[in-house]
Amino acid sequence: MSLEALNERVKTDLSYLAFGGADWVQPKEHSEGHVYDVVIVGGGQSGLAAAFGLLRERVSNILVIDENPEGLEGPWETYARMVTLRTPKHLTSVDLGIPSLTFRSWWEAQFGPEGWEEVVKIPRGDWMNYLRWYRQILGLPVINDVKLKLIEPAGGGVHRLHIEGAGAPAAHLLARKVVLATGIQGGGEWHVPPMIADKLPGHLYAHTSEMIDFESLKGKKIGILGGGASAFDNANFALSSGVAEAHVFVRREKLPTVNPIRQMESSGMIERYHVLSDADKYAVISHFFKFNQPPTNDTFERAASWPGFQLHLGSPWLDVETDGEGVVVTTPKGKFTFDYLIVSTGLLSDPSLRPEFRLIESHIARWSDVYKAPEEAANPLLDAHPYLSPGFALTSRDAAGEPLLHGLFIFNYSALASCGLSASAISGTKNAVPKLVTGVADQLFLDDREEILQSFLDYNEDEFVGVWPIQTADDKLEQKI
Repeated sequence: MSLEALNERVKTDLSYLAFGGADWVQPKEHSEGHVYDVVIVGGGQSGLAAAFGLLRERVSNILVIDENPEGLEGPWETYARMVTLRTPKHLTSVDLGIPSLTFRSWWEAQFGPEGWEEVVKIPRGDWMNYLRWYRQILGLPVINDVKLKLIEPAGGGVHRLHIEGAGAPAAHLLARKVVLATGIQGGGEWHVPPMIADKLPGHLYAHTSEMIDFESLKGKKIGILGGGASAFDNANFALSSGVAEAHVFVRREKLPTVNPIRQMESSGMIERYHVLSDADKYAVISHFFKFNQPPTNDTFERAASWPGFQLHLGSPWLDVETDGEGVVVTTPKGKFTFDYLIVSTGLLSDPSLRPEFRLIESHIARWSDVYKAPEEAANPLLDAHPYLSPGFALTSRDAAGEPLLHGLFIFNYSALASCGLSASAISGTKNAVPKLVTGVADQLFLDDREEILQSFLDYNEDEFVGVWPIQTADDKLEQKI
């Protein structure tokens, strides 16, 4: 099969499902102009899948915006530096159950079934190419180079989205529902320890989430802080780019070996997480945080195969200081001098860290507002996560905030505590997107409940058009008598 043939197959499959039927949502008028039923912020894999899911539910008055140029949405061509995805290749995701839309179908259309058998893990660049194809073949309504600056309640169930960028069609958009499909960092911010951020000039370090000029680091010695998967991804990427030495520092005495995601993928934890009690959810995610995601075996082996790779276990950074040209790092096992540092210390999830929430974040309920964990199990990182509905909607910590937050949905990493693996991992996409779409569509329906019910009660269109009167069986019997 060729890619052209697959494109036709996709169109046929969707036509069999009556994809693209007439909308059921009633248009909403506003003095400032057009009101979208849904605006999705983020055109990466989560935003694209959410858009497709809404279109399948006959909610087509939607728009997806992304701050990046077309084709560079998400992390895959920017700061993601792994060679392959960490997710097993057999797991499906944004296809939402349509076989012709799976990565496997796209791959086999180009390389055949034998080519699929040869794949061990999906190459990172090919995953991005697949997402580009997915957006194109589905004709998803995405505009690029548009950044969300502020969410402002506009009254009447409408949100005013202040935007900017070369692709921005206006100074603001109006939307009844807003889905923040803003990736790993979209629920807070990347974390750089104050010890580094407050003491070092910016040209001496970068977080793994940033664009890094590895060309300028050729022949140099770098230190990497962190023991998770991205630390080893960056070590391998740096060494393959010509860095002379890459030292990875881990505070633990040994690397974590357990990846809890693998268990969640096979145990029903991803699919059924929403039925757990708050106490169970808290315990699950608190346990998850203890392990995080260790490097894959192939990632570690690639990094460790370089002569310039060095691993320092039991070596938290106690202090950093510049010596005028480079950086001196102090650990319990001595001091080390580097030309540059890469920080792989993850992120913080907290609505107060998001500038687009500054008008409403004081009303957003956190887990600490709803569930008080036992003292021995309390985790302040988890406590700061927003407390969401099973359909990913923000909830309010007070009555005053309820109308302000109504219509706002979180489909980024900060949904982890409330909704489990969802937008936080490819493994969760398949099951999470339908829950999100249901949550959004249900809200739209209930918002217009009175009008929809009245329309139902008023409905009076004849469907049966048989000729009347006709001779019934009883009439015929009487005639015989």
